[in-house]
Amino acid sequence: MLAAWERFVQGEDQVPDVRPLVAISWHRCREQYRVDPHLTKAPVAVAELDHTPERDVVFAELGFRAASLAHEVGNLGGVVTVADATGRILAEWGDQATLARAGDPRLAPWFCWSECAVGTNGMGTALEAHGPVTIRGAEHWCQVLHDWVGAGIAVRDVVTREPLAVLHVCRWRGRLPASTESWLANAAAMTQCPLKRRARDSGAELVAAYTRARAQSGAALAAVDTAGKVVIADDMASVLLGVPACTPAVDPTLRWNPGLPELITAARYATGQAVHDPDWVGSTQIFAHLADEPTSISIRPVFSSGRLIGNLVSFGATDGAQLPQPERVVHLRAQPRRLVAVRDNRMVLLRLPEVFFAESQGNDVWLSTDRGRVRATSPSLDKLEGELADVGFLRVHRRYLVNLSRVSEMDRGLKGELSLVMDDGASAMVPVSRRHAPALRRALGI
Repeated sequence: MLAAWERFVQGEDQVPDVRPLVAISWHRCREQYRVDPHLTKAPVAVAELDHTPERDVVFAELGFRAASLAHEVGNLGGVVTVADATGRILAEWGDQATLARAGDPRLAPWFCWSECAVGTNGMGTALEAHGPVTIRGAEHWCQVLHDWVGAGIAVRDVVTREPLAVLHVCRWRGRLPASTESWLANAAAMTQCPLKRRARDSGAELVAAYTRARAQSGAALAAVDTAGKVVIADDMASVLLGVPACTPAVDPTLRWNPGLPELITAARYATGQAVHDPDWVGSTQIFAHLADEPTSISIRPVFSSGRLIGNLVSFGATDGAQLPQPERVVHLRAQPRRLVAVRDNRMVLLRLPEVFFAESQGNDVWLSTDRGRVRATSPSLDKLEGELADVGFLRVHRRYLVNLSRVSEMDRGLKGELSLVMDDGASAMVPVSRRHAPALRRALGI
């Protein structure tokens, strides 16, 4: 592992003996975050997070669980820590000798342990991944941590899926118990239970707010949560959003993603404005499904007990302040953007032109490329769509994201259904759903 680390630090890309999770993290540290592998101390944490009830709940629960485990971890010569979503350590418990040794690399409260600060480590890498993460010895990006082993898990907001905090256990020159990852996963699941209850309650309150607004207005109306997912939509709004009509989705795991990046951007902007001005109302235009022209929408935040729980979206309305138009910024890169994928426990670095399309299958995303079929490291097609929306990739189906530059033909079936023929040598065909056809025509200029 140390030899592989040395080769990668010196610029080599292929490290077949390294776990994909670690190799992908190393790639982020070297190419994106540019962390010095010979850094000896973590930097002081400077980021401040917004104070929210969800974070209070998470920190209190994780603090209780960490403190209750402190004696057992201490007897093993280990340390347990709780950090926030920026990787800032808030508190730590455990063996006093190990705590003293941890002071050298600043594994201590008020120092930052995100990947962008200190590279691959149990806390920072857990914030970048889903599920428990264990980093051993030379798997750490910074050489000063090669004598440590750490395991962490991020607790995420059940609506936005953004990290709220991270729970971490570590030892110096020793192994962690085999049950560590299971304990971490259980602790995270138990911590999220009250968040799920609050999210379901918020969903019901959004439906109630929608019902009241629906009785007072004839405009097409929908209620979306703070992540831009649809909780309920009337008949007309459901057509524009491509979701079921008049069907409440109170449970946060069952809400519909309309696949409209402009709506998600508007919802997130509204959230930021409403935090500072609860009476704020805004308007903008978005391209909705089955519409060839932009549709005006008005966005009104919904609060419950002083807490923002979502927005009401009225179609055809122009009430409130105009949202700023997103600026098209051209980023100059020293190297072309690349996608990271995995094949047979090896990391594959792909240039974007090498990719024909991405396909969602179950919990995995697969890439069809010039180098064959590989599994993407992106956790979902929605996330991959967001990352590639500005570089020529377009969602054409709930399961497919296509590189428009690799489309050679469009085929229309006997019943009018559209398919894209790719220039992959085998003329692979990708179906186009009816709801995505207008956006595809606009993108291709036809």
